[in-house]
Amino acid sequence: MIPVESIGEQINREAKLFFEEHKPPTDLIFDDGAEIESNRHRIAMNVLIRSVEQGLANRNDFFVCGNMFIYYSAKQIRNQDFRGPDFFAVLGVDSNPSRQGWVVWEENGRYPDVIVELLSPSTANQDTGKKKDIYEQVFRTPDYFVFDPFEPNSLQGWRLDATLRYQPLVPDERGWLWCETLGFWLGTWEGIVDRETATWVRFFDESGNLVLLPEEAVQQQAEAAQQQAEAAQQQAEQERQRASRLEARLRELGEDPNDLTLNPNHS
Repeated sequence: MIPVESIGEQINREAKLFFEEHKPPTDLIFDDGAEIESNRHRIAMNVLIRSVEQGLANRNDFFVCGNMFIYYSAKQIRNQDFRGPDFFAVLGVDSNPSRQGWVVWEENGRYPDVIVELLSPSTANQDTGKKKDIYEQVFRTPDYFVFDPFEPNSLQGWRLDATLRYQPLVPDERGWLWCETLGFWLGTWEGIVDRETATWVRFFDESGNLVLLPEEAVQQQAEAAQQQAEAAQQQAEQERQRASRLEARLRELGEDPNDLTLNPNHS
């Protein structure tokens, strides 16, 4: 079986050569005025973006974004039937976040390595139909997932196989799907984010630990520091009580603790 990575490298080279031979348009539009479906969709998108940025913080060769136009056709001026993914990640690229959009011919023919679409009643058919076909047949994106923020059991995913066709990912016993490209699980998590309680789609590391948002990481560090401080305080109190008991025992024996030089091994 040919590894997906080798196929991806071949696709990138072919795309780069194609755009070098064709003169792409320059009058690109990066804002179509379309709004995100709901506040929950907005939060869900930001959760995916910020958690991956946190989870890959030790790297400087990746780009993640959402609701951003991806231009992929040299003949395309504006494709009103295609809108940027709700979340996408590209590895092994300049991590400069100042891009207005992802323009494939300006990125050495690179397409997204991972895409997540957040479903809604108005987009579900397109996300699992036309867009899925584009991501499979044009983008050759290795990992593609869909999830409806209002339907906790809606998570689905596909992985590109050696024949460049999407094969459904089989969830584990937790209902999670493995994202091989990122090395993370994608699953559901119930909790509060930005003051909204819901079932969110979240990334988890290989051991099943939640990939934290930056503010969650800060809170976790603060809680760990508080626990350490409480443990140190408890230990100090135990030592104080031990010293008090020792002093009382010495007085019972008729000794004045202030007049003694105690053996440090004495108990």
